[in-house]
Amino acid sequence: MKGSTRVIYQTPQKNIIVIGGNAAGPAAAAKAKRVDSKANVVMFEAGDFISTGTCELPYVLSNVINDYEKIVFYTPEKFEQEKGVKAFTKHRVEKINRTTKTISVRNLVSNHLIDFPYDKLVLATGSQAKRLDSLQRNITNAFTFKTVSDLIALQKFIGPKKAKKVLVVGSGYIGLELAEALRSLNCEVILIDKEILPMPNAETEMRRKILDTLLEKGIEFYGGIAQPKFHFVDDTVKSIEIDGWRKEIDLVIQAIGFEPNVDLALAAKLDIGSHGGIKVDSKLRTSDANIFACGDCIEVVNKITNRNEFIPLATFARDYGYIAGENAAGGNNFAQPVIKNISVKIFDNIFVSVGLSSNEARLNNLRVGSLSAEAKNLVKVMPDSRTTFGNVIYELGSERILGANFYGGNEVIGYADLISALILNKMKVSELAKINYNYTPPASPFVNILSLLGKKLEKGKK
Repeated sequence: MKGSTRVIYQTPQKNIIVIGGNAAGPAAAAKAKRVDSKANVVMFEAGDFISTGTCELPYVLSNVINDYEKIVFYTPEKFEQEKGVKAFTKHRVEKINRTTKTISVRNLVSNHLIDFPYDKLVLATGSQAKRLDSLQRNITNAFTFKTVSDLIALQKFIGPKKAKKVLVVGSGYIGLELAEALRSLNCEVILIDKEILPMPNAETEMRRKILDTLLEKGIEFYGGIAQPKFHFVDDTVKSIEIDGWRKEIDLVIQAIGFEPNVDLALAAKLDIGSHGGIKVDSKLRTSDANIFACGDCIEVVNKITNRNEFIPLATFARDYGYIAGENAAGGNNFAQPVIKNISVKIFDNIFVSVGLSSNEARLNNLRVGSLSAEAKNLVKVMPDSRTTFGNVIYELGSERILGANFYGGNEVIGYADLISALILNKMKVSELAKINYNYTPPASPFVNILSLLGKKLEKGKK
């Protein structure tokens, strides 16, 4: 059906338009309205929902959260009522005209094309799930796992189809969370990766521990598979060939990472960085002073390396969304460089990674040392006592902490947060041994693993 074109807004107010309605977009829109209450703030989202909990998706799949509506935090109506921002779902922005300062928006229900003027524009177009080349076409049983709509489609397929043999491609954070969720649904799970061990970028000893956990929980893992060989019947994947053997599968879920969604920015000829994200300055302005950008579609500055990176994290998206919205409304806030601090639950364990991995540090021409330790998270007489594993990466010479991995119980989250603060302040590994750690038998250890890691460096010098 051919669309019609019309301008629906011609107001004397300042128009601040936000494109994208997941994490960064709502933060930007709400902040812009708070800063300039007289501005006309409008948010467009191409999908079915705004303000959703992407990180919670695996837990809805596993029924830990029993309804996807619980992770849809705002409807457009509620968002307008509480935030004063007009929000539209199923409205896809198709063009930015920087000369006329207008955007062209397609109503995906009516197919009408609408021209909308802006004074300031915020791009919060997010990221999109990567797909395997062999699964680019419309395969009925191949899915990605990025949005609530992806979740709903997957649930609809698993339910009536009684899918029991599931292949997950990719063993990073999403792949591991999916593997656990699917096992909780009594699915047989095959997990493959182009890397030899699961969790790329983690330290090797941690990756081996993660592999041990997967095998203990009944996950089949196959590494070193860069180009999966699928066998199709019509538009359905029926099996995958591994080591000369065919393994039948009912369902394929691709979890091979994300890439910045920058099609609009490219078409508008905004500057794009070397990692594929939109280039922004410290105020989150793009190469057009009237256009800001935030969230997964941009590149951020790594605090440790002082270099741009693509780091798709909801926490960064939210924080940068506030800054972009404030500045679009006339504010003067600055985005600070970031330190990666990521965690994932893997069955009965939690893995955390903070700062740089040793491989990332070497790629940035840093001379790297590494220390490992294991310790009880509680004194051994306590019933919940278990072993925690830790690894700290530091720069040779200066001994400043560059990063760390931990694998254990909930306590590892606190370890990662403390390491992040130490990295921020350029502290040395030896400082870990000088901190006065808390001790209470039911909640914290008598000897903290961080103290052990700090002492290991000092012992190594003697």
